Amino acid sequence: MEHPPTIQFANIVIIYSSYSFLSDSLWTKRSLNANGFEENSELNENDLRVIKTKRALHEALLSLLKAKPLEAISVSALCAKATITRGTFYLHYKDVGAVFDEHLGSLLRDLEDSYMEPYRHGTLDLPRQLDPTTIRIFHHVKKYQKFYEIVFDRNSPLSYYYSLLEKIKRLMSDTLKEHVRLERDPTMMISYQANAIMGLLIQWYEEGFARSPEAMNDELTYYIKLQNFAP
Repeated sequence: MEHPPTIQFANIVIIYSSYSFLSDSLWTKRSLNANGFEENSELNENDLRVIKTKRALHEALLSLLKAKPLEAISVSALCAKATITRGTFYLHYKDVGAVFDEHLGSLLRDLEDSYMEPYRHGTLDLPRQLDPTTIRIFHHVKKYQKFYEIVFDRNSPLSYYYSLLEKIKRLMSDTLKEHVRLERDPTMMISYQANAIMGLLIQWYEEGFARSPEAMNDELTYYIKLQNFAP
């Protein structure tokens, strides 16, 4: 049975309206970034696939940084090294710099946590009683060894080195204010101690990280006690 034209037209309008509503709803959930790739704001950072993809990009970036500076690395080169598509890359990052920033941020948080470990045990209040096993900074460096190999390479930009140096100086400044009463401006002392730590790390790097973190803990403990006349 054929419907009158008015009913047919009404049905067409209803179908078209429903299609438009669904299309609009879908479109609001999908947006394209500046590079023309779909963005996904609901990615689960704990998803194993996300973790695997990000790890691959981090490792690929570290590998490329050994040969060229950050600004010379393209998204295409990074994706090729990580064996992922550019579309997948843009689901997670806006550019190569964002990958570097994420890796550096993770490293600096781990550095801070490692640096503060002896203070959690209260062993730095009395240098004579400092327990080498509470020192974690060398374990941190070993964990991020690939990055530190880039930082200490003579051909790498000095900005990497100074970023780490400034972080260590800030940590020292914060802990000094909390644990030590000084009668003079601590700026020079902080610089002296921070560069001493960096010097140990550079020497460790130049030896190919041959010594274990535990052996480096013993070295640092010895120097701290020697500095405080507490052999």
